[in-house]
Amino acid sequence: MDLSYTPEEEEFRARLREWLAKVLPGLPPKPSPDDWPGRRAYDLGWQRMLYDAGYAGLHWPADAGGRGATPTQHLIFLEETEKAGAPYVGANFVGLLHAGPTIAAEGSAGQRARWLPPVLRGEEVWCQGFSEPDAGSDLAALRTRARRDGDDYVVNGSKIWTSHAEVADWCELLVRTDAKAPKHRGISWLAMPMDAPGITVRPLRTLAGSTEFAEVFLDDVRVPVANRVGEENDGWRVTMVTLSFERGTAFVGEVVACRRVLGELAREARKNGRWDDPVLRRGLGRLNAEFRALWRLTQWNVSESERSGGVPGVGGSVFKLRYSRARQDLYDAAADVLGPEALDLDSRWTLDRLSSLSYTIAAGTSQIQRNIVAERILGLPKGR
Repeated sequence: MDLSYTPEEEEFRARLREWLAKVLPGLPPKPSPDDWPGRRAYDLGWQRMLYDAGYAGLHWPADAGGRGATPTQHLIFLEETEKAGAPYVGANFVGLLHAGPTIAAEGSAGQRARWLPPVLRGEEVWCQGFSEPDAGSDLAALRTRARRDGDDYVVNGSKIWTSHAEVADWCELLVRTDAKAPKHRGISWLAMPMDAPGITVRPLRTLAGSTEFAEVFLDDVRVPVANRVGEENDGWRVTMVTLSFERGTAFVGEVVACRRVLGELAREARKNGRWDDPVLRRGLGRLNAEFRALWRLTQWNVSESERSGGVPGVGGSVFKLRYSRARQDLYDAAADVLGPEALDLDSRWTLDRLSSLSYTIAAGTSQIQRNIVAERILGLPKGR
């Protein structure tokens, strides 16, 4: 693994910093967290600015509308935009980080031409229809059925934890197309238009009070067979491509953010006298080492991705597993530093702490990540 940057990569970093310094002061104020139409417009407006500047889909292949940048350049982009306080992809994250790269890797030429440009231009939002109420952490246990009827699939079932479903135009949807096949082999990956008849979306309010998730109910929803990415019943393999992107670089910016938060806590501890506690200092020092190690692991995963043609490998599961725990530890430390302030329900610290609890579940539970690490990296036998 080469941890150094080339002169070309440092030049790319300098140009990006210059552009960010120029455009960020002119951004409009962020909308209210509960204003989802406003948040969609804000997030897609930022995406359009990235597109016009040549930074949209930076690491996507050039023939998919991207810039064809290396994974290292993409890492630099994520690092610098987070450091500069640029907007997150927000409502566009499924399309830009999950569905889009999957279609770029697995879709036909027609599918790539139809779906990728609107994602990059900030014109269409995607949501993810993977998890189901009765499947738990076993994604392959999904029950949503798709019956072939001529040129359509007729879909019935339900999904849960569907991010941004209420403002999405499309859904990357997993369905069971062969009930008799082994559970991993009877699944197909569909692109479902969210305005199709038979779709009901019910927002879910989280512990933090937000509604970025929803239940989605599907009642005889017709999805064209042409919207299937990959072969029928090969959806599990396609899904593994999606999840490799979700667990690969999707959390890079958040590692940078956590390192910034840790610095804030250290400064606050010095100011309020908590720095005199050696136990607290050791805890903050351990977290500093933890996030530095996670950043190095990210660089290692990027190096692996460059060697494998741009698709992240199973090392993303190692990162996801450890990051999920470290983020919770960070906000436990925040409570030690801030005291009663950390319990204020209107405080960003409280909301971030509540949000951190979801990371051991989102993008694959920690139990699933341990299985992946055990079986695919360590070569241990599958559990019975």
